[in-house]
Amino acid sequence: MAQYDVLIKGGRYFDGTGAPSHICNLAVKDGRVARVTEESIPDSEAARVIDAGGLWVTPGFLDTHTHYDAELLVSPSLSESVRHGVTTVLVGSCSLSMVCSDYEDASDIFTRVETVPRERVLPILKAHKTWSTPRQWVDHVKQIPLGPNVISFLGHSDLRVGVMGLSRATDLRVRPGEDEIQAMEGLMKEALDEGFLGLSTMCLKWDKVDGDREWSKSLPSTYAHWSEIARLNRLVRQYGRAHQGAPNAATPLQILQYVRECLGWLRRPLKTTLISQMDLKGSAYLTNLTKLTSRITNALRGDFRWQVLPTPFTVYADGIDVVFFEEFGAGEMALDLKNAVERNELLRDEQYRREFRRFYGEKLSPRVWQRDFGDAMIIDCPDASLIGKNFEEVARARGVHVVDLFLDLVVEFGKQIRWYTTVGNHRKQVLKRMVKDPRALITFSDAGAHIRNMAFYNLPLRMLKLVQESIDEGDPVMTMEQAVHRLTGDQADWFGVDAGTIREGDRADVVVLDPSGFDQNLEEVSWAEMENFDLKRLVNRNPGIVKHVLINGQVAVEEEQLSPALGRDMGFGAFLPAR
Repeated sequence: MAQYDVLIKGGRYFDGTGAPSHICNLAVKDGRVARVTEESIPDSEAARVIDAGGLWVTPGFLDTHTHYDAELLVSPSLSESVRHGVTTVLVGSCSLSMVCSDYEDASDIFTRVETVPRERVLPILKAHKTWSTPRQWVDHVKQIPLGPNVISFLGHSDLRVGVMGLSRATDLRVRPGEDEIQAMEGLMKEALDEGFLGLSTMCLKWDKVDGDREWSKSLPSTYAHWSEIARLNRLVRQYGRAHQGAPNAATPLQILQYVRECLGWLRRPLKTTLISQMDLKGSAYLTNLTKLTSRITNALRGDFRWQVLPTPFTVYADGIDVVFFEEFGAGEMALDLKNAVERNELLRDEQYRREFRRFYGEKLSPRVWQRDFGDAMIIDCPDASLIGKNFEEVARARGVHVVDLFLDLVVEFGKQIRWYTTVGNHRKQVLKRMVKDPRALITFSDAGAHIRNMAFYNLPLRMLKLVQESIDEGDPVMTMEQAVHRLTGDQADWFGVDAGTIREGDRADVVVLDPSGFDQNLEEVSWAEMENFDLKRLVNRNPGIVKHVLINGQVAVEEEQLSPALGRDMGFGAFLPAR
């Protein structure tokens, strides 16, 4: 009988701690790294041998900002992440876990915000959701044949709705009573006892509720007074866990509430990560504000980390359906209308158009979208003559204002006119400075959400490519060992989970990759089936990079092919409780 289950031979080994890499052999037994050595290990001692000569051997990557909450219930392989070397995913982000609220409420606070169709998510939750407490959710997840490991926040919108009901939780006139606050605290404590990473909240007003009952109200978390959140944070701080938040981009100074909670004066600092630090085209000054916030907060004994996406933030849209139009009144008015006839009537209205043009012309107010249709490229349209042009170009040719041109095309073609724009992280030198900050969390893929708008499933590979290019150019952002650490051990240590390193005795979550594959365009997107959802979504496909992936010592990807057992057999991923 073989001494080891898997032997990985002769690869450049990164242990995930940032220590120097070197060529060695790694042996796996019973889901753990059994041996790491530069000495030769005979092939005969292993049931399976992987030749990693010329390749890199790294810990499995952590993706600590996803929205796989519904998908993992019916398609637990989560293969769009695993194929890129991700072996641990974090759910429950942005206040949106699916734990405490009932199935319809859980669907309605999720689907419009994350742009996964309600008609797909609601039946899934109706059929599968039998739990209403953190302990029951964990018990259910432990019975699922997970592909990657799963870690989770408890979402505040979910928690609030579970206690107050959707209607009361989204009513400005209603504040929870003391009995309701205590009920929230009880569920929060249960979540922490079960190993949840902490609490996620939301202050961004443009994230809206779906369904017919409370349509277009902001998420429940946005209605809470800060005293309510502070009560829950007290528990999170006591357990040494983390708070994930999202400030309102329209009121940047609101971040001071998060800073106050994070500080460790006469108390334990509250681990805090916010969404997100980005070099926005429309609000470039915010980059300096976010940098200053991080420095001051950590200097004052805080434990504060911005989330940073290590790649240009490119967003695709179908007609007017894109979330950043929610940030200004005219866009919000259109998106609030479900009926296409009513929406088109609004878009034709001259008074509405004047309002849209006014908002479009406001360039100084804080914003995410740069409000520049000249920076928006048409990539699909029934009128093929428009493809490959930007809206400003077409407007000039027709002699009309670009806002009128855009609205005319939306009325004429609806969602059949498809376009994209890069909202931020477009300046490579600025992006390098952001990822170089050791206090930044390299994350924010939003995997599993915005399925027609974006695809950052290969985020770890984009980070490694960015660093490798800087090394090749003679101006390294960091060492490659540090880059791997930032995607693995750094995040696992901060969140307090058993992942991110592959030293002897560690979990055998391992990636074998070919760095020569970084010469391809990792920003390219394509369409693929979303398993068990009967629809297509944007994904990333990067052949030639990730060769093998092991999760819990089980081969999940072999020679770039997903294992048929992934998502069907137990033994791959597991729920990882916070330590």
